[in-house]
Amino acid sequence: MADFTHILSSIQPGPLLDASIPFREYTPLDLSVDNKALEGIDLSDPPACQEYIDSVLVKNKARVAYGGYLERRNLYSGNEAFSEGEERRDVHLGVDFWTEAGTAVLVPIDGEVQSFRNNAVKGDYGPTIILRHTIKGVVFHSLYGHLSLESLDGLFEGKRFKKGEVLATLGTPEENVNYAPHLHFQLILDIQGMQGDYPGVCLVSEKGFYRANCPDPNHLFSL
Repeated sequence: MADFTHILSSIQPGPLLDASIPFREYTPLDLSVDNKALEGIDLSDPPACQEYIDSVLVKNKARVAYGGYLERRNLYSGNEAFSEGEERRDVHLGVDFWTEAGTAVLVPIDGEVQSFRNNAVKGDYGPTIILRHTIKGVVFHSLYGHLSLESLDGLFEGKRFKKGEVLATLGTPEENVNYAPHLHFQLILDIQGMQGDYPGVCLVSEKGFYRANCPDPNHLFSL
């Protein structure tokens, strides 16, 4: 893991979102259970979630809010798909980038399509693309969730994308299965044979495994 973290830190990625949005217009966002400002806000309701995100963007004069790696969230409360016995899946395994629907999603490093799918169950990713990358002999994957339906048009397994090319656009709440518009970006070492999908939220008891298998994207982007 330390070696892979070093590899990530040595890469010079391109932008992940519309290149016309400068990084100075990005701001951190805390959606964790520890954020007292979220008390009384139903994050599972897209308009309520969007209202809070907009308040953070306005306060910080920003266009993109980002964060969430290994963050425990109440965002998934009320959705039985995130319940497993007495334990809930609420540990977020990627970084979310919250901004307007329709925003272009760019390929940060060269890769090829491993798989894609519309995971159209409420609370899932909606339209999803997974790319495969090989750097210094190491194969890993990047997952892009909550995209627009049109993002899947013309895709095929093995299709190659160069750094900086447009991969997709962000979906609306109707397309991304009931979330305020955002990109879920996740790195995955062992895709475990999965196609078009991979867990983006885990149980606290699974955190050790997924932390090792899904490295912090901040090592790539130096957020």
